[in-house]
Amino acid sequence: MEVNMSPEEVLLEIQQLNANGENLNKKSVKKTNPQLMRSALHYYPDWDSAIEKSITG
Repeated sequence: MEVNMSPEEVLLEIQQLNANGENLNKKSVKKTNPQLMRSALHYYPDWDSAIEKSITG
């Protein structure tokens, strides 16, 4: 699995999507931004954990 984003970049990207009102549902992100999803799942146990970390820091 190729990961081109750092953990910090993953969190920033999730924060940007959230700020823009984008849908953060796993299926939607996997379709629209597969690189983000691959990177998030590389660094975090699951997508929800990545979202939670992006919110709480």
